[in-house]
Amino acid sequence: MKNNFSLKGKVIVVTGGTGILGEAFINGIIQAGGAVGILGRNKKIANERVQNVIAKGRRAIALIADVTDELQLLAAKEKVLAEFGKIDGLVNAAGGNLPEAVVQPEQDIFKLNVTALEDVMRLNLVGTILPTQVFGEAIKKSGGSGSIVNISSVVSQLAVTKVLGYSLAKSSIDSYTQWFAVELAKRYGDAIRMNSIAPGFFLTEQNRTLLTNADGSLTDRGNLVLQNTPFKRFGNPEELAGALVWLLSDASKFVTGSKITVDGGFTIYSGV
Repeated sequence: MKNNFSLKGKVIVVTGGTGILGEAFINGIIQAGGAVGILGRNKKIANERVQNVIAKGRRAIALIADVTDELQLLAAKEKVLAEFGKIDGLVNAAGGNLPEAVVQPEQDIFKLNVTALEDVMRLNLVGTILPTQVFGEAIKKSGGSGSIVNISSVVSQLAVTKVLGYSLAKSSIDSYTQWFAVELAKRYGDAIRMNSIAPGFFLTEQNRTLLTNADGSLTDRGNLVLQNTPFKRFGNPEELAGALVWLLSDASKFVTGSKITVDGGFTIYSGV
C-alpha cells in the first residue's frame, strides 16, 4: 500500500533553514524520506545542518542566500538543480520581526517607525513571494506534484499588542496564500498547491526577549500568552513537523489555499 505521507524521492527547499523552526522543518522532511535544500544567510549553521542530515543517511545541500535578493535566490536554485535535478516543494520559513518595529505601550502610536514596519513587511512578504517566484518556477518545470507551504502566524487572526509590523506582514501572507493558490489551480490543476501553517507561540530568536527574561523566567507578556493558551505552554518546534509533512505530501492532494493553525488552542480561547 502506498504511503501518501512519504516524501521519499522529493526535493524540498526550506528558506529560513538556519533558524529554530527551520531546523524542525528540516528534520521532519528528512524523517519522511525527503532531500532538503537548507537556505539561509548563516553559512556556518547551514553547513552544520547539512552534515547532520548526511550523518542520518539523507541528502541535503547548503544554500547561502537572502530571501529578498532575487539574484542570490536564482543562484541557489541552479545549485539545487545541479545537485538533485529537480525541485518538488518549497517551505517559506524565512521571516520574523525587528526590534525597531515593536510598538511599546508608552510610544505615541501616531509616530510609528514606518521604515521599520516596511522592513518587516519586506522580510516576511517579499521574502515569501520572491522564493516562490524562483523555486516555484522550478517546481513547475519539474513536472511532478509540487507543494509550497508558507508560514503565517496566529497574530494574523487576532490583534496581538506590540507586533504591528509582524501582524501586517503575516496577514498579507494569508491573502497571498489564498490568491496564489487559486491562480495555481486555475493554471495547473492539482499539480502545484500552496497552503500555510500558522504557528502559535514558539520560542524563537525573534520573540525570546519579549516572552522570557535573561534568566529564563517568563516576562509579563510570556505569562499572558500562557494564561490564554489552553495547553498552558509554548509549542515545541518539532510539533509543527506533522502539519508540514502532510501539506508537502500527496496525503493533502485535495488541499490548497488552507491555513493550518498549530497553537495549543490560543486562537479559539476567549479567556473565560
